[in-house]
Amino acid sequence: MFVSTDFLAIGAAACWAISSVSSVAPSRHLGAFAFTRWRMLAVALLLWSIVAVTGSWRSLNPGAAWPLATSGLLGIFVGDTALFAAMNRLGPRRCGVLFATHALFSAALGMIFLNESMGWQAALGAALTLGGVMIAVLAGQHKGEDHAWELHRGHLGVGVALALLAALCQSLGSFLAKPAMAAGVDPIAASALRVSVACGAHFLLLGLGFSRSRAHQPITLPVLAQTAFNGAVGMGLGMTLILLALRQGDVGMVAILSSVSPVLVLPLLWIRLGRAPAPGAWAGALLTVLGTAIILSR
Repeated sequence: MFVSTDFLAIGAAACWAISSVSSVAPSRHLGAFAFTRWRMLAVALLLWSIVAVTGSWRSLNPGAAWPLATSGLLGIFVGDTALFAAMNRLGPRRCGVLFATHALFSAALGMIFLNESMGWQAALGAALTLGGVMIAVLAGQHKGEDHAWELHRGHLGVGVALALLAALCQSLGSFLAKPAMAAGVDPIAASALRVSVACGAHFLLLGLGFSRSRAHQPITLPVLAQTAFNGAVGMGLGMTLILLALRQGDVGMVAILSSVSPVLVLPLLWIRLGRAPAPGAWAGALLTVLGTAIILSR
């Protein structure tokens, strides 16, 4: 059954929202490097099992493999590690608003290098969507909020820089993967290759004795289960949906629709924290829904 590019991107945003909330405990337990290493290993094993059964590895060729490998190094190895390092410092809400800037980076790359453009309706919807995301997340905290997820740890400027680096790497990863996906590479095989390259880079760092790559605490079975679930939803499903969307969709528009993830995080935080988002968060969420509706109706 055909699913439109727009809904694939929104589906990826939902996966990333679930992944964002479910990553906090295992990421802080293991540290950003160890968490992403275990996460990628679990996802790589899952995806290659599917690729082996379906035979979709045949869609990979040297011309597509190199851009996808580079995309994996930047978008996953650097981007994901920076994202979870930022989340450990800032919490999922603050990190989410900064990471949403990947839509702006992606739109700029698409316009400059791929000759992508937006009509007035798409541009209006994009502006409302991104503005709503920013308002929803920035205004999503109650006064006096003292939950551990709302407290920043370490240097605030370092956390901000890491989140912006993650956003830039996410946009570069999508930009580099776009030609291969447009050429018809199977998205699951492409995801498997990207994750494997990033996972290999992480194990190389560990083997070279990079101190930060070591786990902060020993991994336990519950933490491993949480990490595997997080990877399957956020990377296995979410990343595959993004690659499917990039087959036909513009890099910028796919990024804008997938950037609604921080708004989708708000109800999940409500469930987790037992407290409704602040009124400003609802206003931002309504703007995001309106902007998304305008884009979908174009």
